[in-house]
Amino acid sequence: MTELTTRPGPERRPMLMVRPEDHRRALALRQMAMAYADLPRYLLLPEVSALLHYLPDWSQHALVSTLWNTGGRINEVLALKRRDFRLNGDYPHVVIRTAKQRRAGTGRPAKGKSANRVVPLSDPGFVDELRRLFASTRERIETDAQTGERRPLPIWTATDRTVRNWLTRAVDEARRDGVTFSVPVTPHVFRHSYAMHHCYQHTPLKVLQALLGHEKAESTEVYTRVFALDIAASQQITFSMPESQAVSLLKETHISGAFLTQK
Repeated sequence: MTELTTRPGPERRPMLMVRPEDHRRALALRQMAMAYADLPRYLLLPEVSALLHYLPDWSQHALVSTLWNTGGRINEVLALKRRDFRLNGDYPHVVIRTAKQRRAGTGRPAKGKSANRVVPLSDPGFVDELRRLFASTRERIETDAQTGERRPLPIWTATDRTVRNWLTRAVDEARRDGVTFSVPVTPHVFRHSYAMHHCYQHTPLKVLQALLGHEKAESTEVYTRVFALDIAASQQITFSMPESQAVSLLKETHISGAFLTQK
């Protein structure tokens, strides 16, 4: 794919307003969850959008957007070809071949397991970005020297290390501009961020499990543990009452009990 340095044309993403108080509450929840070492580290929607602002290279921006919009693992996203994206029609989506199945090679997957998972692309702005990217760049084709068969190559030629370097430069640029992120920004953090964003939108656990390609529900339930903290905190359950009132209540109960006993 031909590399472009900047994204052409204006961004046409739908406006999604996030109230400052909601963002502060989400930040407080995440800070509380970070006390648990085994809970996922994730970015919130405003943080991801801000980070993308510091990725002016079109190809880099599209790859990180794909991580964020699909929840794909980095090796799964780097293996995607144009034909895996279905951007026309009423339900744009991408077909992701799971990393484990790709390592297993050709052949049918084990019973009860699927080689692919379908992830809907519900953000019109992201779909538009991919359409413009594909329309403005040429697909890379590989020709087999022996058979002459032409095979499409993955969209991105980057490696995991390359993407990490992109993110490091974006974070550094953001810091120079006065924008900081409270969690380390890695390719995998977008998978956690995708899952948590779905949790905030009340996506059912079974649906999220399918979108992430988890074989076991336990792998997905880790995200709901974060929201267990949110629910507990939002109940505002108190464990105290005025001590003098408590003493009076117990005295009154004791007197009433004694009176009933005498009768």
